[in-house]
Parts: sequence; structure tokens; C-alpha cells
Amino acid sequence: MNDKQEIILDRFTQLCKAHGLKITPQRMAVYNALKTSKEHPSADKIHKQLVCDFPSISLDTVNRTLITFARIQIIDVVEGQGEPRRFDPNREDHHHFYCLSCNKIIDFHDPDLGQIQLPKEITCTFTITGKRLCLTGYCDHCSHQAPARAADITK
Repeated sequence: MNDKQEIILDRFTQLCKAHGLKITPQRMAVYNALKTSKEHPSADKIHKQLVCDFPSISLDTVNRTLITFARIQIIDVVEGQGEPRRFDPNREDHHHFYCLSCNKIIDFHDPDLGQIQLPKEITCTFTITGKRLCLTGYCDHCSHQAPARAADITK
């Protein structure tokens, strides 16, 4: 285990303990499955990955564990359009691109986007805890499947 992984694991352990959560093998397995994922997996995807090592683990347990982790801010919830809830272990400032065809969620970083000025009616009414932009469109693999836009047809 490298230093960064050790720091992440220490933070995970500290947050769990601070919120009264026991560090169980199942919780560790759910967290590790999410941290090692190269995508933003759903609870179902993580469950399918873990059921070989933990045959009695239920989808409901995985889902509740992920929601608990999101509630105590170990991970983030990322919702696609009409898709099951998906999860993101990356708590650093970043944004998302969501492909409307294959449902892939791709992280991207742009520090200028974090500087977007919010409307006064938002900042006066709500307590803002973060800014994350989600762009939608078609990834490079799916762009040939993109439907024609009305603006393109009328030209």
C-alpha cells in the first residue's frame, strides 16, 4: 500500500469512527470496490463485484452502506439521467461529463469553473457547500449516434 492509499484509508477509518460506524469487512469491501473503480458505479455493480467474496451480502446492504458513506461525506452521489444512483469516491473539486448514449460519467478538472459567480437569490436563500458542473452530450465513442438538433436542421 502506498502513502496516498494509506492516507485515504486512515481518513475513511477516522470518519467512520467519528460517526459511530464499525469498520466491518463488508464496509471495507464496499469502500475498496468503489475506490478502485475506474468509473462511477451503481450499488448493483458493486454488489455483483462483492458477492463472490461475501455471498451473504445483499444489494440492500451495499446500497445502504453507500448512502451512509455519502451522508458522512466519504463519497459523493452522482445521479445520471433516469439511471440508478451512482457513486463517486473522488471528493476533490472536479466536474462531470455525462454521455446521453452510453451513460458513462467522465471526470474533468477546470479550476475556473469553481469560480462561477452564483446568483444572489441562490446565495441569500441557500447555504452552498460546493459547486459541481455536469455537462451532458455524447462522448467521443458515441458522438456518431448523436441525434440531429433542431438548430442544426433549420440551417
